[in-house]
Amino acid sequence: MAFFILLAALAAFMYYGNYTLEQETFELRFDDLPEAFDGYRITVVSDLHAAVFGKGNGRLLDAVRAAKPDMIALTGDATDGRGQIPGVIETVRGLAEIAPVYYVTGNHEWEAGEARELMRALPGAGAEVLRNEIIPIERGGETIYLAGLEDPNGPADMKKPAEVFAGLPEGFCVTLVHRNTFLEHLAPLGARLILCGHGHGGLIRLPGIGGLIGHDLKPFPKYSGGRYTIGETEIIVSRGVGNHTGVPRIFNRPHIPTAVLRRGT
Repeated sequence: MAFFILLAALAAFMYYGNYTLEQETFELRFDDLPEAFDGYRITVVSDLHAAVFGKGNGRLLDAVRAAKPDMIALTGDATDGRGQIPGVIETVRGLAEIAPVYYVTGNHEWEAGEARELMRALPGAGAEVLRNEIIPIERGGETIYLAGLEDPNGPADMKKPAEVFAGLPEGFCVTLVHRNTFLEHLAPLGARLILCGHGHGGLIRLPGIGGLIGHDLKPFPKYSGGRYTIGETEIIVSRGVGNHTGVPRIFNRPHIPTAVLRRGT
């Protein structure tokens, strides 16, 4: 009897850790944030990997809706295999009904050979694709800038990040990028906030400690998930929603972070 109780408890623990969504909110203060953007909310959906949480991805959509975003950042690895685009497009269509969606590629879309097909399909689902470019976001007569950086697995002749930021107008900039491995290079280029994913929180994660082994098998990944600061740049790293590694999530639930921008120090 004890064995079956233990087995049921283990099954419940694994289900909770892999199929329930953790929402996390980060209040970030910036003295140069335009007043009209005080309270602006950006929810990050990263590393979807075509994961499904209920019919029509309803539980994922409900979690994002509950975060009350003004913008949804889809920061790469939406797919990781052939034939997954229709399901991802259905999910993105649901996200776009909640708030404007902005997408940048991850490494897996390119590795699967689906990046270009996905980017062609996303605008029809209501998402704007950013490819090494900076666009204005307007609110209440004021403007911030949104930079979207292509994953390094993209075209060999694409702009480098420094070239993209050379065209940054004076003002507050939020940057979307997939990988969490170049943050120390990106932070000095001009972004006040960087939103990314890629690290999945680490293959192994412990409460209060963080990632022990990265999904690249390197020990103690530096930016495995949560909030970080490099110089004057705030960084939010999503631990991702889906899972392509084959290693169950333990103490590392699918993660939907929301950055709340506040004016002030």
